[in-house]
Amino acid sequence: MTDDGLSSADDLLPEDPAEMLLGAVGFDALSPTDFEEFCFDLMSETGFVNVDWRKGTPKESSPADRGRDIVAQLERRDVDGHQYHETWFVDCKHYTRGVPPEALQGTIAWATAERPDTVLFVASGFFTNGAKDWISSFNQTRPAFRVRTWEMPQLRRLLADRMDLAFRHQVETSALRRVSEIMAVEHELFDRLWYGRSEASIGDERPEGYSAEIWATAQAAARRIEEQYGVDLLRKDTETQFDWGMLSGKISAIRWVLGAEWDFLDS
Repeated sequence: MTDDGLSSADDLLPEDPAEMLLGAVGFDALSPTDFEEFCFDLMSETGFVNVDWRKGTPKESSPADRGRDIVAQLERRDVDGHQYHETWFVDCKHYTRGVPPEALQGTIAWATAERPDTVLFVASGFFTNGAKDWISSFNQTRPAFRVRTWEMPQLRRLLADRMDLAFRHQVETSALRRVSEIMAVEHELFDRLWYGRSEASIGDERPEGYSAEIWATAQAAARRIEEQYGVDLLRKDTETQFDWGMLSGKISAIRWVLGAEWDFLDS
């Protein structure tokens, strides 16, 4: 940590994060409440204990959080083996622009009264230079607690080793597609796999063993899939063993990402 208490790499950050694989990070798809929930899980996964989300209401905002969105404790150990907990107040700032200094002052006022060990401001983007100058000036008064900030560079590093956390909270990255996009592809591949196996894609004559109701349902599904994806694409899926293998491999890989076992090809 730097002398003025501003953000720096510390023991909470991965030593060798795969940042090049992570790519850019974006929180635009999250609401302020979603971002608070993301921060809650991030604190839990970076070694904090007794993590308490102070929302206290189903509403989008929580005016009664008393200057902090999350309270958490960090286990520490002295060289003689003595263990103790540091209390952190965490204030989550989901701003489309830089976080200004006036957005920090309420939390600092509460911390001055209640004296946690650390106040952590977490921004989904960046803090303005004015905010950083204000924190630097405040730290020169030697307060009873540290002031830390996490902004985009720190969040990016923390997520580099926690891609599942980004996946779970719909955090946008250049290396990881959103869950909704992955599920949409799985739905398309499921349709194409079913169509390639279905007798309803071949003709109108009802095969032996099919009731009239089941056959009508299958035909309706086949016509919907043809209209949605086009007969040319659907026919190509079964044109050669290679094409069919490619389709099967794609859906197997997508389903593995979504939590299924490898080679799960049910349709």
